[in-house]
Amino acid sequence: MNRRSGLSARLKLTLSYAGLVLVTGAVLLAVVWLFLLRYVPDNSQGLLGVSPNRFLLSRIFGRAAAVAMAVLLVFGLAGGWILAGRMLAPLAQITSAARRAGHGSLSHRIRMEGRRDEFRELADAFDTMLEQLESHVGEQQRFAANASHELRTPLAISQTLLDLARKDPTRNQDELFARLRAVNTRAIDLTEALLLLSRSDRGNFVRESVDLSLVAEEAAETLLSLAEQRGIALDVTGAAARTSGSAELLLRMVTNLVQNALVHNLPAGGAVTVHTERQQDTSVLRVENTGPPVPPDLVPTLTEPFQRGTERVRTDEHAGVGLGLAIVHSVVRAHDGTLDLVARPAGGLVVTVRLPGTP
Repeated sequence: MNRRSGLSARLKLTLSYAGLVLVTGAVLLAVVWLFLLRYVPDNSQGLLGVSPNRFLLSRIFGRAAAVAMAVLLVFGLAGGWILAGRMLAPLAQITSAARRAGHGSLSHRIRMEGRRDEFRELADAFDTMLEQLESHVGEQQRFAANASHELRTPLAISQTLLDLARKDPTRNQDELFARLRAVNTRAIDLTEALLLLSRSDRGNFVRESVDLSLVAEEAAETLLSLAEQRGIALDVTGAAARTSGSAELLLRMVTNLVQNALVHNLPAGGAVTVHTERQQDTSVLRVENTGPPVPPDLVPTLTEPFQRGTERVRTDEHAGVGLGLAIVHSVVRAHDGTLDLVARPAGGLVVTVRLPGTP
C-alpha cells in the first residue's frame, strides 16, 4: 500500500523529548516568577533601599530565562535525537530481518542480545515466527515435490502399459485392463487423500458432537473383513468419549489408524485393540497393535506425508499412498488435539489421540 511520507519515528520522538524539556523548563521558570518575584517590592528604592526592585530583577531574570530556554531547546533536540536513535536501534534490526524475509530469506535470525525487555521479546517472537515459517515452507515444498512424484508414478505406468499395448496388439487385453484399473484406482485414492488432507488443514468443516466410541465401532466393522482375512484379532473396548468436530473426518482418522494397525502387523496371530475413554476434559482414543519392531528414529517421521520406513512398506493391495498417518495428524491438529506415537518394545505401535471433550 502506497502512503504519503511523513516524519520518521526518530524525529517524532526527538521533538517529543525537546517539547517535554521545554515545557518542564517553562514550568520551573513560571514557578520562580510567581513565587519569588511577587515578594519583591515594586518601587524605585527596592527592599530597604538597598535591594533591586521588581523591574530590575524582571529584566535580569527575563534575559537569563531566554538563554536558559534556548539551551534547553538545543539540549532537548540533541539529547532527544541521540536517545531516540538508541531506543529505536533494535527496531532497525527487526526491520532489516523483515526485509530479508520479504525477499525470501527465512534462515536469517535477529538473536538480539541484552536483557529481556519489550524489544527483546519482539525480536524473539519474530525469530520464532521465522523459524516456524521456514519449517512450514520447507514442509510444503517437500510435500509438493513428493505429491508430484507420487502422482507422476501411476501416470507413467499407465503410459507404459498403453505403449506396450500399441506395439503388441496381440497382448492379453484383460490383463492390460486389470493393470490399468489398478493403477487408475491408486491414482484416484491418492488424489482423494490429498484433497482430504487439504480440507483438514484448512479446518473449514461444520462441528457437531461426535462419540469416538461409536466412530471406533463403525471403523472396526468396516475393516473386520480385512482383519479376518489376515487372521488378526480386532477388539474395541472402552466407554463413551464425546468431542466436537466433523464426524466424517473423525471417522476417516479412526479408519486410517485401524487400517494402518492391521496392515503393519504380524503375518498371523496378530492383534489390534481400539480403546476409548474420558479423562477429565479430554476424550482419548488409543489404537495398539502387534507387529514387527519399529526403530525409534523412524517413529517421528511416520506422520510426514509420503514418508515410509523400509520396514513398513507394503507391496500388496493395501500398500496405501503414504498419507494415512499424515491425514490422521492433520485431522487431529484441525480438531485442536494431540497425537502421540510410541513404539512397543515387543513390536508394533501405540497411537494415542487426545481431543477436547464435550459433555
